[in-house]
Amino acid sequence: MGHPEENGPRKILILKMQDPDSFIFDLDGTLWDAVQTYSDAWNLYFKRNGFELKTSKEELNGLMGMEEAEFLKIMLPEFSPVQRKEHYKHIVDIQYELINSQGGQIYEGVLEGLELLSKKYSLFIVSNCPANTIDRFISYAGIESLITDSIAHGQNHRPKHENIRELIDRHTLRKPLYIGDTDGDRVQSEKASVPFIFMEYGFGRASDYYQSFDSFSSFVNHYLK
Repeated sequence: MGHPEENGPRKILILKMQDPDSFIFDLDGTLWDAVQTYSDAWNLYFKRNGFELKTSKEELNGLMGMEEAEFLKIMLPEFSPVQRKEHYKHIVDIQYELINSQGGQIYEGVLEGLELLSKKYSLFIVSNCPANTIDRFISYAGIESLITDSIAHGQNHRPKHENIRELIDRHTLRKPLYIGDTDGDRVQSEKASVPFIFMEYGFGRASDYYQSFDSFSSFVNHYLK
């Protein structure tokens, strides 16, 4: 794996692990970019309800991967926690409708790569998104047969590392890897005791990782050698 650069990201130096048996993917910034769709949903809700508020894809880009309560505190600071959740429930309903109609940008190599990986590995998704967003993504992408299971933060409001462990226990995974695009993903992977693979093309940066890749295709090619 080489040595970390003195002033650059520091890789976790560990012995080469045996071949993994499964991959658990983050969603936003790892498999697709639907932030413009999310932004459109927020702005449509604001407009429909007469709020003099507006957001943008650029603003939301920096908030991707946050758990719901933290995210809403930033997005709707003038409202109480109860009011935030009520507003967000309606925003998410609009978001679901827009995902169905306009979807998002599935990253290059993801659809072909998941199909190839599914022949050798079990594939999962764990994301801090609303309850049905993963299902909407899977349907939009047409990959129902490729994904074994998934958990969204909106289903149980538990932290990502607990949901990663839930899938590991549920499916008796022996050597899973978590694939994400932010340092928050790295932290949650460490808490779940799962090696973290950093996708450099996503929304964030990571200070430590087991491996990193600059494209989904390069990740796939590495694990199908």
